[in-house]
Amino acid sequence: MKKILITGALGQIGSELTVALRKKYGTENVIASDIRHSASKVAEEGPFYSIDVTNPETIRPVIIKHDIDTIFHMAAILSATGEKDPHLCWNVNMNGSINILDLGVKYGMKRIVIPSSIAVWGKGVPRENTPQESVLKPTSMYGITKVAGELLCDYYVAKYGLDCRGLRYPGIISSETLPGGGTTDYAVEIFYEAVKKNYYNCFLDENTVLPMMYMPDCIKATIDLAEADFDNLIHHSDFNVASMSFDPKTLANEIKKHLPDFKIEYNPDSRQQIADSWPQSIDDTSARQEWGWTPDYDLTSMTRDMISNLIAKHEKGLI
Repeated sequence: MKKILITGALGQIGSELTVALRKKYGTENVIASDIRHSASKVAEEGPFYSIDVTNPETIRPVIIKHDIDTIFHMAAILSATGEKDPHLCWNVNMNGSINILDLGVKYGMKRIVIPSSIAVWGKGVPRENTPQESVLKPTSMYGITKVAGELLCDYYVAKYGLDCRGLRYPGIISSETLPGGGTTDYAVEIFYEAVKKNYYNCFLDENTVLPMMYMPDCIKATIDLAEADFDNLIHHSDFNVASMSFDPKTLANEIKKHLPDFKIEYNPDSRQQIADSWPQSIDDTSARQEWGWTPDYDLTSMTRDMISNLIAKHEKGLI
């Protein structure tokens, strides 16, 4: 990977992935892009372009100008937002992905990374230790686009020899970037509200167990997969990756170890139905065997780091 383009670079994962890749490969070699523009570190400290992934003519000039050989396609409409506008979710997630894949073929890309999600699962799948190979019957438009995206990427690998890779993200927790409309967002919001108000109104039931991952592990997994030897990969676009699983009540109790006065209430909304269709834990043996995946954080170490980071930000008036 010599010249990298990141779509959705202002999103929750894209923003931190951009920083990590610039540190590793050099600022000028990592081109950030998003449909919106904001006064952010990502947009101001390195090359940045406003592009619309549903319009390939906004992407093509950037690829040509910077001689892009690798794309991390992070632009997507997430689960809860996707249910509010399913047509937009399909357009961005599917047409955006096929545009990236077609440009990858046309310009001889060395590598394209298109993440998937635990949203690919639904009814009929074992909810505990969900296997790599399993029935995929999602209940959300976001999940439908992710299943189709996995199949599309594997098709481009087989038909065009395009090196396309992806991993099924669990819920991602970060102290740097706010979430962007996902069903697992409670696990980020709860930390911010605990630090700011000592109170959180949770939109999921207290016993809703879901797979989660701390952002440093998410970035590590994404880059590790991107850098893995293609010849060692049996799978390509659908790697399970696991780190920890917990429910809101367990997370709240862990937070109380640092903030004893913290209180939480539970008022499940429409996102509960989506969460109930997802696994509680997943089997990531394939990722561990094919490219050496292993997480660095568990619930205890993640919570300690999140609370520390957010208290420091709160004291500076940044949250």
